[in-house]
Amino acid sequence: MHDRTATSKPLVDALPELKGYGRDLRIDACRGIALWCIFLDHVPNNIGSWLTLRNYGFSDAAEVFMFVSGVTCALAYGKAWRCEGWTSVISRTLRRSWDIYVAFLLLTLACAILVHLAGGGRLADESNTRILLDQPGATLAHAAILQYCPVNTDVLPIFVLLHLLFALLLWLLLRLPNVTLGASLALYALVHVFGWTMPAWPNGHWAFNPLAWQLLVVLGAWWMIEGERVRPWVTSRTALVPAVLYLVFSLIIALSWRIRPLEALIPQALLKLLYPIDKSNLDPLRLLHFLALAVLAAWFVPRNWRGLTTAVMRGAILCGKSSLPIYCLGVLLTLASLLALLDISEGLAMQIALSVGGVLMMIVVATLLNSIKIKPRQQPTVVLPMGVRAQPQEGWGTVGWRLLEAFHRGLREFGWADRQNLVINYRFAEGQSDRLPGLADELVRLKADVIAASPKPAAMAAKNAMATIPSSEYRF
Repeated sequence: MHDRTATSKPLVDALPELKGYGRDLRIDACRGIALWCIFLDHVPNNIGSWLTLRNYGFSDAAEVFMFVSGVTCALAYGKAWRCEGWTSVISRTLRRSWDIYVAFLLLTLACAILVHLAGGGRLADESNTRILLDQPGATLAHAAILQYCPVNTDVLPIFVLLHLLFALLLWLLLRLPNVTLGASLALYALVHVFGWTMPAWPNGHWAFNPLAWQLLVVLGAWWMIEGERVRPWVTSRTALVPAVLYLVFSLIIALSWRIRPLEALIPQALLKLLYPIDKSNLDPLRLLHFLALAVLAAWFVPRNWRGLTTAVMRGAILCGKSSLPIYCLGVLLTLASLLALLDISEGLAMQIALSVGGVLMMIVVATLLNSIKIKPRQQPTVVLPMGVRAQPQEGWGTVGWRLLEAFHRGLREFGWADRQNLVINYRFAEGQSDRLPGLADELVRLKADVIAASPKPAAMAAKNAMATIPSSEYRF
């Protein structure tokens, strides 16, 4: 507990999103849509890929997925740090890294089995499993040290490495956020200057060079810590205008790849300057395109966006909440779709059927996974505090969070630990008293066993909203 109670004020005030409205559904929706797009893009010559970003600019769903992963890691491990300290952060990152590592090895075996059952042939070449079938011992040994990947599984080894290092990254970001981002940018630049990469087998090539793509994960985590300070600039016209202009430029260039009359209008000197656009090392053109998209999203997709309640978005949110198993499922669906295109038909009707069927299957599996998640009944839910968050000069700030940490410490002394045999959720009115009734209704819908609220107006709002849940005023 010492490492938290002695924390300086900048660290206590970091990760402001953890003190807001709870889970941001936009994060899950973005991750779910990215998973759909990755599946659609990886099916060769698929009409469904025209629904993805790939054909309308320089970047694609991979950038979105990596950035959002950095955001979710900062949120999840930042909350673990607040409530349980660095020991919990380290154990959680190691455990998650192990989970992804096991998933990667199992997915590699599953791909080999599927290709073997399909008879090998062209499918083995397309999936980069030919060498696994011919030299299983050596190939699995290289897979075990993350040097070999079947096609479309390349993201998983990166996440194994990033989760191993994320506790250190979070520690640096909480203390020196801008310096840490600067170091990440410097490493990215050095990759492009000197061609740095990590060992890979058998051809020494990473589809996603971890030394370059780490930038998006660091950027996502940095945004969760420093986002409130830079948000006014991101949502200003100074950022919007160049972002829109760059997106229009990239749209024209990307469409010229498919539309020959448009290609003839593009100056050859410009094409020579732009190409090749290197995905493996996260080409700067791709990075800028993603950043432009992020500016547009910040402008036009607020946290309470009504589109999140639509059926499509609900499906995306479900997939985003179970990103690891859904990603693995998407890889297998890609192989199955490729097999169907090769052996049955490559026609338009088959492409549409495979695209729609694959996305629907991902939604169905995600729904099942979310419905069978075990939530032991012996774990009561306590929701606190629901009150109007005071400004630092009003006594909340460092003192308030230390009192909250003392509350957690007291619970542990009686055998209760958050996320182990107790679930604690937080809601804050952000200084707006008119939001208290809505927050109270939301907490009641969570079916919490206890609601603790402070100050008195919050406690009264909670009392008016609930019928069977006991309440108490949690005073700081």
